[in-house]
Amino acid sequence: MTSKLPPAASSEPGAGEGHSLLVHAERIATLLAGSDNPNVKRIDVEAVARTGSTNVDLMQRLPSLQRPLLRVADRQTAGRGRAGRPWRTTPESSLTFSLAWRFGRPLHALLGLPLAIGVALAEALEVFGVQAQLKWPNDVLRDGAKLAGILIETAADGGRGDATWAVIGIGLNLAVPPELEAELQRAVGAAPELQKQPRETVLAIITSALADVLVEFERRGFGAFVGRWQSFHAYAGQQVRILDNGRVVHEGTAAGVDMMGRFLMDTEAGQVAVLAGDLSLRLQS
Repeated sequence: MTSKLPPAASSEPGAGEGHSLLVHAERIATLLAGSDNPNVKRIDVEAVARTGSTNVDLMQRLPSLQRPLLRVADRQTAGRGRAGRPWRTTPESSLTFSLAWRFGRPLHALLGLPLAIGVALAEALEVFGVQAQLKWPNDVLRDGAKLAGILIETAADGGRGDATWAVIGIGLNLAVPPELEAELQRAVGAAPELQKQPRETVLAIITSALADVLVEFERRGFGAFVGRWQSFHAYAGQQVRILDNGRVVHEGTAAGVDMMGRFLMDTEAGQVAVLAGDLSLRLQS
C-alpha cells in the first residue's frame, strides 16, 4: 500500500521580509494532489511574498528543473507585460504567478501557445461565473477592459535539442485600485467574484485548466483550440485595425484566428493573416 504525497511545496516571505503570505503553497499542492486531474499531479508549487518577477525567477532556474513548477508571488516589483511594459498591481487586488512547463517539442511547434493559454484562463474563470473575452494575441478582457495579461517566455532544454521549456506568466486583476485607472487613463477589468474564494482554490482551478490545455496542446497543437478561442473572441465581426509602432498597417473586420494562431481580418483587398509580434490590435473608433 502506497501513500499519495502532494506535489512538493514551499512558502517563503521573500526578500528577507516578514510578510504574512496571502497564498500558501502547501494548500495549493494539497488541492492539486487531491484532484482527479492526472495532469496536475507532477506540478510543484512555491509561494513567495515578494520577488522581482516570477517569470525571471523560473527562467533562471530552468536548467535545474525536473518537473513543472508553479511559482506565486503576492507582490512582483518588476512584473512585466507584453513588449516589456510594466504590470501594475497591488498584492490585495491581484493574482500574479508563473508556471514552468516542459514540452517535448521544438520552439517552432509552439505557434499559438499564448492563445491556447488564453482559452485555459477564460474557461477556468467561467467556473467562478466570470465571463471573459479574449483579445488577440494574449489579453483577457472583461466588458472590454483588460482583466488579465499573459507573458510567455521560452528556452530550449539543454538536455534535449527537440524539447522546450515555456514559462507562462499571468497577472489577473481581482479588484481595481481607485487610482490605477486614472494613472493608466483607461478602464481596467476586474473579477471581484474571485475574492470570495480562497486564493489557493482559484489558483488550483486555474492551474488545472492550464495543465489540461498544455497537455492537449503538445499532442494536437493550436488547431485543437481554434473553435474554443473563437467562442471567447472579444472583437468578432467588429471593425479593427492593426498598428505597428502607431502606424496603421491593416484595417478591416475581425474574422478570428487560423490554426497557426494568426489573426484573420477581412479587408477591402481580401482576407489577411497577421502573425503576432510587436503589433497592436485596436477597435476602430
